[in-house]
Amino acid sequence: MLGSTHGTLTTDSRRARVVACGEQPAPAVHGRPAEPDDLDVSGRPLYCEVPDLDRLFRPESLAVIGASDAEGRPNTGITRRLVDWAGRVGARLHPVHPSRPSVFGLPCSRTVADLPEQVDLAVLLVADPLPVIEELAQAKVKFAVVFASGFAETGDEGAAAQARLTAAVERSGLRLLGPNTNLNAFERFRDDLDGPAIALITQSGHQGRPVFALQELGVRLSHWAPTGNEADLETADFLSYFAERPEVGAIAAYVEGIKDGRAFLLAADRCARRKVPVVAVKVGRTEAGARTAASHTGKLTGADAVVDAALRQYGVIRVDGLDELQDTATLLARAHPPRADGVVVYSISGGTGAHVADLAAGAGLRLPVLSEAKQAELHQWIPEYLSVANPVDNGGHPVGDERGPRIIRAILEDPSVGVLICPVTGPFPPLSDKLAQDLVDAAERTDKLVCVVWGSPVGTERAYREVLLGSSRVVTFRTVANCVSAVRAYLDHHRFVDGYRSPFDEAPRTPSPSSRKARALLRPGQQLSEHAAKQLLRAYGIRVPREQLVTSAAAAVRAAGLVGYPVVMKASGARIAHKTELGLVKIGLTSASQVRDAYRELTDIARYEDIALDGVLVCQMVERGVEMVVGASHDPLFGPTVTVGLGGVLVEVLRDTAVRVPPFGEEQVRGMCAELRGRALLDGVRGRPPADLDALVEVVLRVQRMALELGDELAELDVNPLMVLPRGQGAVALDALVVCR
Repeated sequence: MLGSTHGTLTTDSRRARVVACGEQPAPAVHGRPAEPDDLDVSGRPLYCEVPDLDRLFRPESLAVIGASDAEGRPNTGITRRLVDWAGRVGARLHPVHPSRPSVFGLPCSRTVADLPEQVDLAVLLVADPLPVIEELAQAKVKFAVVFASGFAETGDEGAAAQARLTAAVERSGLRLLGPNTNLNAFERFRDDLDGPAIALITQSGHQGRPVFALQELGVRLSHWAPTGNEADLETADFLSYFAERPEVGAIAAYVEGIKDGRAFLLAADRCARRKVPVVAVKVGRTEAGARTAASHTGKLTGADAVVDAALRQYGVIRVDGLDELQDTATLLARAHPPRADGVVVYSISGGTGAHVADLAAGAGLRLPVLSEAKQAELHQWIPEYLSVANPVDNGGHPVGDERGPRIIRAILEDPSVGVLICPVTGPFPPLSDKLAQDLVDAAERTDKLVCVVWGSPVGTERAYREVLLGSSRVVTFRTVANCVSAVRAYLDHHRFVDGYRSPFDEAPRTPSPSSRKARALLRPGQQLSEHAAKQLLRAYGIRVPREQLVTSAAAAVRAAGLVGYPVVMKASGARIAHKTELGLVKIGLTSASQVRDAYRELTDIARYEDIALDGVLVCQMVERGVEMVVGASHDPLFGPTVTVGLGGVLVEVLRDTAVRVPPFGEEQVRGMCAELRGRALLDGVRGRPPADLDALVEVVLRVQRMALELGDELAELDVNPLMVLPRGQGAVALDALVVCR
């Protein structure tokens, strides 16, 4: 059975139910009252304002609560770093301590109320931040950072303490970073690097270290947001903020848990609208990773299949390793939009070129065969016996003279080429130095992407350290795998954003007439019978077979005559989930005597199994189609979700499904179908006609509407099988399961 649901209602879920019942006004959206157009039909927000975090990252003044300069105290080292940081960014720092007249030579205030000015930022170096929050609110402090741990990451008591902290922050009006965060926001950022920057978001400070260290390789970083437990400010807030920063070329994120699914999607949507790439490591692919993340940050990691689908829906590029995070974010920050999607591999070795080309093609990159004219041009400088079709093998010697730059220029001038990858498996000075310089010079003259894979394990060579890393236009990798995956992410990202239309703009805001009919059929906490479940589908315009519910053998015979032979007979009752396994389905009945016998057999089995029936369904028999499943369920992070896949009795064995988080449009539904391993069945195989894909898409969209309008009242909806008939003939829901929340 697909679509089972676990966990408790999210904040958005509770909000949606309250709004739907009219018990209170619409919720606030990031601090302002929500207008009706800000909410979709489920009561979830369609818009979030971008928080103004300028004074968090660049305060003009800050207070350090619990500041110390006493030798051996933990707060002393933190205070010293903050004093140094304030000096670098030109902020006025005010220490606060009840018994110290000064800290590191700076006058010390006894309390927050004694501060000499209204400060932008307060850094709390105290074990219990809760009493300080009210003082900060009275002093009209804009932002606070809480380092203290012992909150939601520690269990139920810590979660209760964090809930109290969150409530105090909401009352105060200030914005809080943390708790359980660190000093990463106050690192020393290099200001001598140019080009678009990477903005970094991490829930674990240590996991951001490799990305931060990219500065030593010449990659510019603009911000680091260590979100910690996210009692207030969360990953979504920083995504929205960074998307609007002109210096940010890409956002790199390490995410353990998503605090608010809808807020995260709205933030990712903003990044997609602004064409700002987001590259993320999202923990929780495995049970072990999910369990560890929960103990670290105190948040659900989310059902990974749903999280993965949600990230892809909004163009978030998910990677697994921190090395991939570094390399992919660097490429996306630096590269211009592609002029073409063709990739050429250029090397001094035929073996190297073949190997890299094989890996690139296997990853889905397009390696076009260069035209005969282009090959002839390249053979002016490359011996005729070497292949230049793609990959291009120059044999080595041409890189040492004027032929080298001409070859590179000729490749980049080809209109089918958007990316040049040059693998250098090991240094071979002075030729490798010359090759590196030629690649850098070419990259400076073109808006096409030039990538170099420097395979030397040493990494101290001049060609690598000074020439390649000295350029902000060449993107240099240490492994072919990371280069290939980053190039694929680059091309995929630009294809995605070029055609992106926000689903939130088209999301339904008012309930359909169908919802009123459907809601009358729901039975809270109960499973509906098949007959009632099909009535629910019919209310939303989803086609079901001709059928009648009967309570006697004679009525079954009459119904069969009206429905038309052959017929299917099925027991119908609220407690039946798997009718086939219990022998409660009879198919291919062609006579009145078979119908009478089937009725008696079905009712006898039900009595023996102690199953209450509301009757027996006599149904039109529908054949010659592809059996699919379409379902809806409730995810604790994102709310309603919709699934499509191969259906029938083997649905749980095949597990060939795709999922999306509403709202989404027709293009996303077709993308779901394309993801299925059994997609060819819809195209027609072994002489079968193509299935009616348009009808399948329409059913999925109608189920989505049902999920949006009834999602918080539906625990589970499975249409299985949905028989998708040959093209032009539609789709019919042969069976349905509905479980109400």
